[in-house]
Amino acid sequence: MIKYMKGKYKIVTFGCQMNVHESEKAAGLLEEMGYAPTESAEDADVVLFNTCCIRDTAEKRAFGNIGALKSLKRSRSGMLIIVLGCMTEQDGYTELFKSKYPFVDIVLGTRNLSVLRAKIEEKVRAGKRVFDTAVPENFLEADENTPVTRTSYPNAWLNIMYGCNNFCSYCIVPYVRGREVSRDIESILSEAREVVAAGYKEITLLGQNVNSYNGNGVNFAELLQKIDQIEGKFRIRFMTSHPKDFNEEIAAVMAASSKICNGIHLPVQAGSNAVLKSMNRRYTREKYLSLVDMMREKLGEGVGITTDIMVGFPGETDADFNDTMELVRTVRFSNAFTFIYSPRKGTPAASMPQIPYEVKRARIGELIKLQNAITKELSDAYMGKIEEILIEDLSAKYDGSVCGRTESGRLVTVKGEKDLIGSFKTVEITASKSASLFGEILL
Repeated sequence: MIKYMKGKYKIVTFGCQMNVHESEKAAGLLEEMGYAPTESAEDADVVLFNTCCIRDTAEKRAFGNIGALKSLKRSRSGMLIIVLGCMTEQDGYTELFKSKYPFVDIVLGTRNLSVLRAKIEEKVRAGKRVFDTAVPENFLEADENTPVTRTSYPNAWLNIMYGCNNFCSYCIVPYVRGREVSRDIESILSEAREVVAAGYKEITLLGQNVNSYNGNGVNFAELLQKIDQIEGKFRIRFMTSHPKDFNEEIAAVMAASSKICNGIHLPVQAGSNAVLKSMNRRYTREKYLSLVDMMREKLGEGVGITTDIMVGFPGETDADFNDTMELVRTVRFSNAFTFIYSPRKGTPAASMPQIPYEVKRARIGELIKLQNAITKELSDAYMGKIEEILIEDLSAKYDGSVCGRTESGRLVTVKGEKDLIGSFKTVEITASKSASLFGEILL
């Protein structure tokens, strides 16, 4: 063990839940080396940035946060600054870090997290900056053996697959995370049993497109069934689903299960067939609406359906945007993550004629207003209902309160203290405010 490796670390994570889980793995590796966590960069011997390049805003925030450490690194030359994640694997970005960010010590890619320890040791021994975004031949095997320091109790994140084969015309993921690779089903089941035995009350299965999982000939519906058969009281969630691959078999497994949550995140992105085709989404508006009808038939009207919606995609006309608004009115999503299209270098959509930002901004304003109204109406309909929630955390807004989610994914705030986290509680919904619900614990 190198003597230097007895300090503190801080991890800054950008982007999706998959990045959160990868940061848990980075934390596991650092703690295995002897580092302890700290909340302060000023106290840290290692500051690691786990980046995201899916959207321009996430990338800008990452660069801003990294740049903010320049003066601190000047006063603490022994501090290690490490950058990993999607952003590092874009064309030209390694050279960018070499030339524009000389205070960054180590740059790694998305699929070679397992070499973090070796690269830190290399940097400490030789003193030279380290750049490595190459994908190891034994990527999956190395990842299986990576320790994890879980930070999201009572939820445990579980990767079931990596990469993406869809090549949506706006998306950088296939270029930075590679093609789809599914984990061995026995490895997934073993990890699921471990976290349940350790007391975790919810498992969230992760993948860029979980519906296309294929491990040892086992499809996603069959994987759900096998996890559902693990003994114990816990919930199962998954993300993200792709409409072109979600099917009745998956919905039937969900309907038959007492553990798989009655909620699904199903990104539609747009309500116009012309835009969907230009996005290379490989489904139509009609197909999406038929999936919604099928889910509500099999899972009941109470199924929680959330989505992602993009506005201002190249070529989107007023009529196209109106199609999206009409789809939102028809489906009545529980919640929608809305965002303005931003070009990603290297994707087909980046070279298409772009829409003025003023038009995008006006459209997203209309969309948010509509969705907020729908969410409030749905929230009001919960008044007086009895729901079981899993207490997840202290409330960030209300002192003396905790929050948890219904099976369908709605957040509920109730009076309570930290010792309730990780417990299932039966509550009566007594008030609503926009997307938030409030209740009283009955049992």
